This record gives sequence, C-alpha cells and structure tokens, in this order.
Amino acid sequence: MTYRTAPRALATATAALLALGGVTACSTEDSPAGADPNRIDVVAGFYPLQFLAEQVGGDAVAVTNLARPGAEPHDLELNPGQVGQISEAELIIFLHGFQPAVDEAIDQNGGDRAFDVATVEPLLDAAAGGHTHSHGDDDHGHEDDDHGHDHDEEKKPAEEAKHAEETSDGAKDPHVWLDPTRLATIGDKLAERLGAVDPDRAGEYTRRATALRTELEKLDTEFSEGLKTCQRREIVVSHTAFGYLAQKYQLEQIGITGLSPEDEPSPQRLAEVTEEAREHGATTIFFETLVSPKVAETIAKEVGAQTAVLDPIEGLSADNGGDYLSVMRTNLQTLRTALSCS
Repeated sequence: MTYRTAPRALATATAALLALGGVTACSTEDSPAGADPNRIDVVAGFYPLQFLAEQVGGDAVAVTNLARPGAEPHDLELNPGQVGQISEAELIIFLHGFQPAVDEAIDQNGGDRAFDVATVEPLLDAAAGGHTHSHGDDDHGHEDDDHGHDHDEEKKPAEEAKHAEETSDGAKDPHVWLDPTRLATIGDKLAERLGAVDPDRAGEYTRRATALRTELEKLDTEFSEGLKTCQRREIVVSHTAFGYLAQKYQLEQIGITGLSPEDEPSPQRLAEVTEEAREHGATTIFFETLVSPKVAETIAKEVGAQTAVLDPIEGLSADNGGDYLSVMRTNLQTLRTALSCS
C-alpha cells in the first residue's frame, strides 16, 4: 500500500480550491502543506512526534507541529488552517486519545495517511508505574528489599488492584515517549511509513531511524546507570505522566492528580499524598513546565521538601528549550539529585 494518495500537482490544485473556499484560512504562523515540492509534508500532533519526524525524516520532510510551544497539547483546539493542513498532509503522526480535536479531524480527513503511534507500542494502563516491583524489568539490580516494597506487596494485592481500578477507569497512559526504547521502536516504524510515501528515499529514512535508535539506547543506558543506586525510588509528581519512566527504571510514581494535569485534587487526595511523601522521606515534590506549581508547593511546604521541574516533554517552552534528548538528560539529573543517587 502506498500512502501518497494523490500526485503532488493534484494535491496542490486541491489546496488552492480549499483556500478559495475559505477552508484553510492559514495564518502566517502556519506552514501550509505543499509549500516545498521536494519534501514530504508531515503533520505532527505535538512535540515528541515532531522531534521523531525531524530526526527520521531529516531534510526530506517538512514538519508542522499542531501544538504551539508553551501550550498544553491535551487542550488543543484546531483552527481552520490546521484542519486544512491535516487534509493536505502526506503523513499525519498522532497518538489516538491524547488530543481529541486531532482525532476528530483525522477521522474526517486523515484516511490512510494517518499514523497512530499507539498502534506500535501498546499503551500502559493509567495506574502503571505506581508499584515498582509489580512492573517492568529486573535488570537494574534492585532485587533486594531495602525499600520494603516486596513484603508490603505480598500483603495487599487486593488493595492495589482496587486502587488501580479506581485511578485508571480503563484509561491508558499516552506518555509512551518517556521510555526511550519505546520511542526508538516508534521511530523504526515511522521510517517504514515514510519509505512507503517516498520509496526513492526509503534507505535514508531507515538509516536515520537506526542512528536515532543508537542515540536513544545511549540515553536509556544513562538512565539505567544513573538511577541504579538511589536512597529513594518514589517520585511525587503533579500528575501521573511518568508511568513509562517509572516502569522502565524501577521507580514508583505518586501522583497528586491523575492523567489530566488540569484536574484539581480532592482534600483527601492531598492528605494521602502528603502522608506518602512523609512516609518515604521525599525531599522533592515535582511539578511541570506547562502546569501551575501551586499544589506541589503546598505539599512541599507541609512536608518540608523543595519543588523541582520534572518535565513530561509534552511540548517545548522557553523554560525547557533544547530538544527531547537534552530535556530528558535534565530530567535525569533532577531525579538523581532528588533521590540522592550515588
């Protein structure tokens, strides 16, 4: 199957007709699809997918990110120009369920040009990463029970199952990019999709995906080694965006709120998190660049801890800058300090 659904000339003519009909209404900030006939027009739902497309596509692609820098991508509302971009793009990279407005536009206009990255790597349940030893790899040398998790878990499997059911409601955690090895696998599949759109450069896409995998595996090793020996393994976070990171590196995330960063925690939940933070001797309460730190600051004050940014990298902002790799490495250093890793 080929994903180039129409010759470039026909796509350009269609775009012109749409523009005359007021469908695209592109602002000067929007990069209209079809602007460069020598490059593949790719639309990405939000930043990590933009990063992936740029790394794998290189100079052969022109990537448009639908989410503005500094904006919360969950809440994205598409303007007519962006709907037009989705209609005209030769490949659309998105994560189903993460941005409802994007899902709706793709249902109407995406066709077989849409690449849902959630179909490459099965998504974790929303409550994943909350209990270290019930998940993930055992390859980082934490089989001892210095942290007291193993015996406790033997006593309360029913409690944990009930908590997971209450917190997830069948929801899936979309933050798959926080596991570098999963992101590498998505990059490999993206290279295949780009090669189907542009067979002449299929080899280039495969080589770039291989180079990206090497970088991401290096990053994975840095996390594994950097978090191997820490005094604590619990991270208190403003919302439960870190299930993949927690599962991969045998941490335990304690979320003040659930998957939606806009949710207001109940007084009961605030009391529970405060008690857990005290119990685990947490020295740091984490908040995010795109979300107010107010609740994290309240809990930190209660337990005598400090606050710090742990970035889920849903988007870049003036505060985080850099790219996916540099922000992930900043996260690693932040975690090592907060967890007193040697």
